[in-house]
Amino acid sequence: MPATLSANPMITSDRVAGTNVFNPAGDSLGSIDHLVIDKRSGNVRYAALEFGAILGMGGELYPLPWAMLRYDVDKEGYVVPLEKEQLGSAPRYASGSRPGYDEAYGRGIHAYYDTPWL
Repeated sequence: MPATLSANPMITSDRVAGTNVFNPAGDSLGSIDHLVIDKRSGNVRYAALEFGAILGMGGELYPLPWAMLRYDVDKEGYVVPLEKEQLGSAPRYASGSRPGYDEAYGRGIHAYYDTPWL
């Protein structure tokens, strides 16, 4: 049975950054570098997963649709239905740069992960 959230299900963005991300098997996929928020609706659209960094340097960022992430209290991190190998050809960008996150880019992310476009 999955663990439940604490009495307060809210979290601030500074506490999300750095949170570990795991696959269902419990393998670490990396950690969240930052969130991407829709300026108009205020909804979180993506979590940028830092994967492949060594001592926090040299990694790439993988935008994951926010709806894919599920918080696991026992792991104290997010779980996504992915294997490390799936990140090999996933949409990504270099740490320190930012894509435009326009509609075409967003549709490409959602198509790759087979999640519905907003």
